[in-house]
Amino acid sequence: MKALFYRYRYLFITLGVLSVIILVLFYKALKPQKHLPIYTPAMVNPELVDSLVQHQNNKLKHQIAQFSFQNQNNKTITEKDYDDVIYVADFFFTTCPTICPKMTDNMVWLQDKIKNMPDVKLLSFSVTPDIDTPEVLRTYADEKGVIDTKWNLLTGDKKAIYYLARQSFLAVKTETSGELYDMVHTENFILIDKNKRIRGFYDGTNLDKDKGDGTKNVNQLLEDIKWLREKN
Repeated sequence: MKALFYRYRYLFITLGVLSVIILVLFYKALKPQKHLPIYTPAMVNPELVDSLVQHQNNKLKHQIAQFSFQNQNNKTITEKDYDDVIYVADFFFTTCPTICPKMTDNMVWLQDKIKNMPDVKLLSFSVTPDIDTPEVLRTYADEKGVIDTKWNLLTGDKKAIYYLARQSFLAVKTETSGELYDMVHTENFILIDKNKRIRGFYDGTNLDKDKGDGTKNVNQLLEDIKWLREKN
């Protein structure tokens, strides 16, 4: 038997290697492939979408529009500062006593995870820009440990922020029909790819658990960022 093994050992080794390769190929073929949708307004809760774009379903058409606002250093930031960048956006205000503190803590956590990823940034828009001046945002940024090269906190014209939130990021509700620009921000973190398309919505208050309604948490957001980087 031993002599037989030595006689055909190269054949056995070859068969063994081929078996491993075949098993690996079968595993890859059967393993579910990761996929991130490209969101359009028609795919999102209508409460969060401006009626002008609500029924748009062209995945190639919907992109984040041009914008121009002031950041925590009173520097003008536009969409061009986010060219060829994956970024996470949210809407907040510095005096928010409810979900904002948790969202900010989780954004700080995310900032630490992406600080060595040059093609990933963060972007936060104030929904109370009349209160959140650049000076107020500077103080807030210092308190939270914001890295200026990674994370911009923006303020500016309230109507412009409103339209951007409702028509581009699909992430903010209106409070009453009588007060069109009174924005109720959600807990959403929005993942934007290098083509300025929405690739996911995440519960910004939730680092470790799912809500049970399909909403992803911040840990999953980090995994999706890594996946997008690999795909680009």
